Amino acid sequence: MSELREYFPYDELRPHQEEFIALVDSAVRRGENAIIEAPTGFGKTVSVLAGVLPYAKSMGYKVLYLARTHKQMDRVIEELKAINGKSPVSGVEMRSRKELCLHKYLLEFTTDAYTAMVVCKNLRKMGKCVYFENEKKKKSEFEEVVKLFLQEPSFPSEILEYAKLLELCPYDIVRQAAFKSDVIVASYLYMLSPTIRENFMTYLDLDYSDLIVIFDEAHNLPDQAISALSDRLSIHTVNRAISEADEYNEHEIANFLSVFGRGLELLYSDKLREREVHEVPLSPEVIFSHVVSVLGIDGRYLLRFLNDMVAVGDSIREDRIEKGKPPRSYVGRVGEFLLNWISVADREDYLFLLSREKGLSLELVALDPSRAIEWVGKVQSAIFMSGTLTPLEAFRDVMGVERAKLKKFPRMVKRENAQVLVAKDVSTRGDERSIELYRRMVEYIVEAVKLIPKNVGVFAASYEVLQGLLSANLQVRIEETGKAVFVEKQGVSSAENDLMVAQFKAHAKGNGAVLLGVMGGRNSEGQDYSGDEMNGVILVGIPYARPTPRVQAQIRYFEKKFSGKGRYYGYYLPAHRKLVQAAGRVHRSEEERGSIVILDYRVLWRSVRKDLPDWMKESMKAVDLGRMRLYLRRFWGESSSGAQ
Repeated sequence: MSELREYFPYDELRPHQEEFIALVDSAVRRGENAIIEAPTGFGKTVSVLAGVLPYAKSMGYKVLYLARTHKQMDRVIEELKAINGKSPVSGVEMRSRKELCLHKYLLEFTTDAYTAMVVCKNLRKMGKCVYFENEKKKKSEFEEVVKLFLQEPSFPSEILEYAKLLELCPYDIVRQAAFKSDVIVASYLYMLSPTIRENFMTYLDLDYSDLIVIFDEAHNLPDQAISALSDRLSIHTVNRAISEADEYNEHEIANFLSVFGRGLELLYSDKLREREVHEVPLSPEVIFSHVVSVLGIDGRYLLRFLNDMVAVGDSIREDRIEKGKPPRSYVGRVGEFLLNWISVADREDYLFLLSREKGLSLELVALDPSRAIEWVGKVQSAIFMSGTLTPLEAFRDVMGVERAKLKKFPRMVKRENAQVLVAKDVSTRGDERSIELYRRMVEYIVEAVKLIPKNVGVFAASYEVLQGLLSANLQVRIEETGKAVFVEKQGVSSAENDLMVAQFKAHAKGNGAVLLGVMGGRNSEGQDYSGDEMNGVILVGIPYARPTPRVQAQIRYFEKKFSGKGRYYGYYLPAHRKLVQAAGRVHRSEEERGSIVILDYRVLWRSVRKDLPDWMKESMKAVDLGRMRLYLRRFWGESSSGAQ
């Protein structure tokens, strides 16, 4: 074990960490993959690094650590700093150009990573980026800064600070350091998006066989992969593209787009206008039928024309940058989307939709998440880890991971510190939802909030269910208990949400507070709560998806690929994992006490219970409102502030 402790920076190992490290070390040496479930608070980040680094460092492999959120990525840098205090290791955290840039134009006019990439390239090409130009003028300073960050793993904020001081490009400092770093920390998107992955691998001159890849919080991977492979185009964008084409005297493009847009409106009238549904599947060629009919063009001409639109879009972006205007091109965007639509038209793993969910739009929906990580078969080893992957075989199948060791580590929570209560008389099943149901659920929630000391999380199956609870006066009723209420909102920025969560956590030092959100949301999965920051969670319903055409298509696709398992893999299991993830917010260590109250009797059914971790099944009790009060009082004791 001495070699495996070389990159473990702490004096003591937590239970099962030694076994975890040895398992990872064995997998990377044998060129195998590993799918590992280990509980929240286990110390997965430092354990997996300690497991991969001995072999990676000795053989010259690059460790690519992929996470979903910036907070998770920063956590890896924290652990690398600790490791570096014991054994030398280098590491950098890749962010998008948008987040690692000092140029005022890019910061003001770009809103996403792709646009920032395009703008950055154009600014450099046009000689309009002083930070890039300074790399040549201040070559020695640039090299010294890169060398500095290879000696000590650093947060992006630290690199930005140095870059600003020396007027150098922070993105290039990070990229240059990445060439020689032992560990590169990055977002999933770097390797799930085909375009971004290709650019990333090419720029760093990496071959897949050079890599050992770690997927943190891998339960997110199926949804993230689907999102990275999917795309959407609104009629609003098409209309803006027509105006843009006219502005640049591209009248042939404007005419084409006008006819194309009219075709979409006719499809909408035919398939959606008088119906209650929000989306309908299409055959991929039908969106071009009006264009072909009116303009008399064939497929070969269409492809050539769309490629011309992409080229015109590039020229428009350059012109707008030159004039100091926002660097968008609607013409280029439409061309790119339609070329992508055509390129997958004959594939069964895509669904083609006409939608009105956020205004009339076309949606290209990927159905097979494994397509996003087909390259994993070429790397030395890939480690997939999370606190919620049960059953591991299902994750392996859905993500198409071969040569995989499967390992599930036990929950660390002591049995006497965990309480799982399931209400046997309420459920969010569609035909049972009513204002009376929500009022009964509010009674459960308010009583639990009174009896669980300090902070409590309430996570609903959907925003619709959350709204139902609010309409039944939930917020007012909770505030009457003396606890503050914080409500998760859709569409707010990460910074706004983080501020709200920080305010919620601060109340743990006072009378406590209640955080209202949804299962599968960023606060029920991506946040850590320690001590009294979340002594209990109340889970309202099971987050099954609505039976939309895309959900039904996913089920059919999985049924064809995994006979007899389509509905389980495509519908039931994702919801059960979200439920377990939300439940896991309560315990960060074996000593932390926590109550989990589930307001849905379906969790008592065998078909749901089998997907829950052992610690939840062992602690589970069926209750009514009176029994819940009794068990919560016993668990927390009459001395708790809420029980007085």
